[in-house]
Amino acid sequence: MKIAVASGKGGTGKTTIATNLAASISGTATLLDCDVEEPNAHLFLKPEFIRSNPVDVFVPAIDSEKCNGCRACVDICRFNALTAVGSQVLVFPELCHSCRGCQLVCPEQAVTAQSRTIGWIESAQRNDLLFTHGRMRVGEAMAPPLINAVKQEAPQKGHIIIDAPPGTSCPVITTIKTCDFVLLVTEPTPFGLHDLKLAAAVVKSLAIPCGIVLNRSDIGDESVIRFAAENDLEILLKLQYDVEIARSYANGLLLVEQDEHYLTIFQNLLRRIETQLETSVGVL
Repeated sequence: MKIAVASGKGGTGKTTIATNLAASISGTATLLDCDVEEPNAHLFLKPEFIRSNPVDVFVPAIDSEKCNGCRACVDICRFNALTAVGSQVLVFPELCHSCRGCQLVCPEQAVTAQSRTIGWIESAQRNDLLFTHGRMRVGEAMAPPLINAVKQEAPQKGHIIIDAPPGTSCPVITTIKTCDFVLLVTEPTPFGLHDLKLAAAVVKSLAIPCGIVLNRSDIGDESVIRFAAENDLEILLKLQYDVEIARSYANGLLLVEQDEHYLTIFQNLLRRIETQLETSVGVL
């Protein structure tokens, strides 16, 4: 079962939920940190990385001796990664989405394949927990290719917890679109409600079952609770503001390893997710 832990905004406690949920699972489990622009789950797991591989993507190279200046490659590119200056075609690698359309339409076969490294995937194991995250190269504009590479590291069975990027744009959709369940982490504030609405709309459009974790549930107001009730979204867990949680977070510690109470809370959260998923789709 693949469970994505997402949020409409940053700072809601998404990584805290993802890491503790993964660490609370008995037996073998997997945690994927798909927030490749700023991965931080490893700060809490403190694993010893055993493997690091670069992730390369296709970029076109133009053979000026074969190119006749027809502009077919420029016209098909919807991302402006190619442009023609006179009879010369220029390539902007950072804008390329690696669709290879330019290569397919070139009548002179003047477009050849090159590659460039956009980041790295690093893997580790912590007790029975398998862990992989992506680190995007500084200056890169597109996270989805690296996120896909991280997701390909997931085993075919067992519980897989995925720490998604914040927001509701392409990186989030790439992360959650193949998941069985999405756990939306929010907070009872105007910003939390605003971005929860956006995130819930994205998940609904993908027809993925979801539930809510309400973090710092004893601050703010009741607007998130009302929104959840009006939209048939179940609040699976409420975590009250607790200075001990903040202290554990600041020291890079896992709550489930510091307090049996929180271990029970996160194990119950997993069971509630399983129950809701059974209700939503009939089978796990």
